[in-house]
Amino acid sequence: LGERKKDTALLEQAVAAYHAALEERTRDRVPLEWAATQNNLGNALLALGQLTSGTAKLKQAVSAYRAALDEWTRDRVPEDWAMTRFNMSLALEPWAERTGERALMTEALTAAREAASVFQESGNSHMLPKAEAQIKDLEAKLAAMK
Repeated sequence: LGERKKDTALLEQAVAAYHAALEERTRDRVPLEWAATQNNLGNALLALGQLTSGTAKLKQAVSAYRAALDEWTRDRVPEDWAMTRFNMSLALEPWAERTGERALMTEALTAAREAASVFQESGNSHMLPKAEAQIKDLEAKLAAMK
């Protein structure tokens, strides 16, 4: 709802709710659910980061996605892994734009390409075009950073 309404207060509530959920959904007890909660936390932080200036929320989103990938590995749950890598590319992109850091844009492109590869392999016709569009966008932005 916070993302749809572009309401930072609602997004902050979502972030707090995901942090609270992580106290119950621990990695030791329910590792895959913990990873899902980390991914969702990343999504809320990404939405918040897109509505605010600076890079703090975007960095936190990337950290949450990285945490999710500790359990959501490509071998274990390839579609979840790919979705999280795609989400990570979405967070790295504005972070790179705001800082001018080419390495972050390159990392975003790598993440999008890896996600697209899995979407292609699995026949995910919903996400593959989105990943391909993200790759094209990132390639253009990376070229413009030279």
